Amino acid sequence: MNTVAPHPWRVSTAEAREIQLDLRDRVSFEPDFGEVRSVAGVDVGMAGDMARAAVVVLAYPSLKPVEQSLAEVAASMPYVPGLLSFREAPAILAACEKLDIEPDLFVFDGQGVAHPRRFGIASHLGVILDKPSIGCAKSRLCGTHHEPAREAGSYVHLYDGEDVLGAVLRTRDKVSPVYVSVGHRTDLEMAIQYVLGCCKGYRLPETTRYAHRAASGEQLGTASEQRQLFDL
Repeated sequence: MNTVAPHPWRVSTAEAREIQLDLRDRVSFEPDFGEVRSVAGVDVGMAGDMARAAVVVLAYPSLKPVEQSLAEVAASMPYVPGLLSFREAPAILAACEKLDIEPDLFVFDGQGVAHPRRFGIASHLGVILDKPSIGCAKSRLCGTHHEPAREAGSYVHLYDGEDVLGAVLRTRDKVSPVYVSVGHRTDLEMAIQYVLGCCKGYRLPETTRYAHRAASGEQLGTASEQRQLFDL
């Protein structure tokens, strides 16, 4: 799993946008993976100028945590809407370097191609890691949509004009939807399928929930679970 970016992270806002435009053509919308036995969630918290990233690997479909990794890296730039990856990605990549288990699929708490330049953090890191990835965000960054039905599993498309950017997905009855989009090496139908498969009665998928707990300092999973699930 490659964790080396093909560009610097400490750049100007204009340079960051140019990098997104240069790299977005590398995004693949073709499902390019076999059986999913593990799925990773990512969360990043800020403490001053330090970004603290947690990557938690869950067995799939049981969604039991089997490995977690933490890394702290100085943030490369301040928060700018649409440029989240330039602030958080260095810490996430540092945490990925420490993983013993290489996840089959990443679910990011952020946008994939549902982004003004079609290259949110799920796409940016999916391309760098060259791993199938999905964006599952709590709020909309761009696009328009109707309201999905109130039942879990209902969704409508998120549009920019006539272009479909993603899906507005209800993961639990009568709660606010999440915004799902392709990150890399998958399609929207499978992205929706796996987000729903990662949900256990809450609005947010377990990938996001566990990663947030790990970023808050909670210890998850055991080495014995890892051997049992992945070393057969």
